[in-house]
Amino acid sequence: MSHENRIDLIRPDAPTLAQRGPCAVGVQTHVLDLPPVAELGPRRLTVEMWYPAVEGTKAGTVYDTLLRDGVTPVRYAGSACRDAVPAQGPGAPFVVLSHGYPGNRYLMSHLAESLAAKGYIVAAPDHAGSTYDDQQVFGLTLLHRPLDQRGLIDAVAGMGGPLAALADTANTAIIGYSMGGYGALVLGGAGLSTSALTYKGAPPDGALARHIAGSATHDALLDTRIRAIVPIGPWGNAAGMWDAAGLAGLRVPMLLIVGTKDEVSNHGAMQRIFTGATQVERHMLNFTHAGHNAAAPVPAPHESWAHSDALGWAPFAHYADPVWDTCRMNNIAQHFVAAFLARHLKGDQAAGAFLNGTDWPGFAPQTARGLTLEHLPAGAF
Repeated sequence: MSHENRIDLIRPDAPTLAQRGPCAVGVQTHVLDLPPVAELGPRRLTVEMWYPAVEGTKAGTVYDTLLRDGVTPVRYAGSACRDAVPAQGPGAPFVVLSHGYPGNRYLMSHLAESLAAKGYIVAAPDHAGSTYDDQQVFGLTLLHRPLDQRGLIDAVAGMGGPLAALADTANTAIIGYSMGGYGALVLGGAGLSTSALTYKGAPPDGALARHIAGSATHDALLDTRIRAIVPIGPWGNAAGMWDAAGLAGLRVPMLLIVGTKDEVSNHGAMQRIFTGATQVERHMLNFTHAGHNAAAPVPAPHESWAHSDALGWAPFAHYADPVWDTCRMNNIAQHFVAAFLARHLKGDQAAGAFLNGTDWPGFAPQTARGLTLEHLPAGAF
């Protein structure tokens, strides 16, 4: 197997919880029909699912996908096993892993494999209309993203078979990058402001009204199965998607992961999400000087280094950061997400000790340079 474009690398200086978990990992591809939403028609998503596999499963697979230009084939190499037999036992906590605009289901595959090895089932969809080879108008993503995330929980719960039987969808986290983070916030309770309806990229005819804070449709979207959210570089607050009342509606714990020089989502705007979510406990992990690609994308595939005539620029810029090594950021994200989800989905209170940005438990001396980790309890701002 080629060692190029590996998504499962762990650097020698990686923090403790980035290390591979004890479970063998399987991966399957499913095409799922989401429950219909009134007035919006049917929705079908291709979904990659990573999961704990039976003991003795052989590690190693490849993921054939497309580059950011939507036409160039690219292959990633990982440590999962294609179509392995799922493990048996008590239900595994469920994670929805939601890409940006545009993106695809493999953009955060490093995190999917890492979490599955720690006992989670991870479902990453290709959000229709929001992928490299199916990039439709932005307003459709604004409308559908939280609905996709909610619908995917329902679709997996009802799909039948051993994988669905293993998935504890009553115990779910939403991890979303950029537009995925926008969806996670809306689905976690942060309903939109009325000014979102007039945003220049909003869908026509006031379609976003269903996500307005306090509306009957937004209240109906909220779901007690969701126990935590992890927005990474979430888009929207700099564009006026939320007001103070909307952010205060967030009702589940949050780990917010950001770059301090994010040129797309704006660090100050994301800081206001952190301080404004006053009803929940939340953490904010800052990568100093990192841009919008902080932590989420896999390392830039070697095919992305060349100039793309289709884009007019090298797709490398879609994956990489000019300051931080991507593998380093991936490992740090794997560590903190593992700690946060263990605490909130597995009830492992001891894991909360790793969410300490003063002593940096799990980090070797000097290896937390460039990071800050903020914490606010519910009720604080």
